[in-house]
Amino acid sequence: QVQLVESGGGLVQAGGSLRLSCAASGRIVRINFMGWYRQAPGKQRELVATITRGGSTNYADSVKGRFTISRDNAKNTVYLQMVSLKPEDTAVYFCIAAGAVVVGNPVLLDYWGQGTQVTVSS
Repeated sequence: QVQLVESGGGLVQAGGSLRLSCAASGRIVRINFMGWYRQAPGKQRELVATITRGGSTNYADSVKGRFTISRDNAKNTVYLQMVSLKPEDTAVYFCIAAGAVVVGNPVLLDYWGQGTQVTVSS
């Protein structure tokens, strides 16, 4: 019952910036965690950043100091501000909504977006 729509991906030169957005829609009661995964060609999926409803954040070491995650609980939207981008940041970025509760169902479920491509040229 939750759909995630991502935007903001694209092509950028090394050292540039991008801002990713992901809006969750549906009969949402609460989303405990929101965040971003990424998967580069030939590599396994990596958890990039997460944020709780209260604003507590965690980052992968590879992006710490360069990426900032934030969320708007009223809009059920999560953002990823990426600066000082490197070619190794090139990947498909997936939005996640974890521990989500929808109207009429008390079970906590996780939802994934379809992914958005980020390409950083050298």
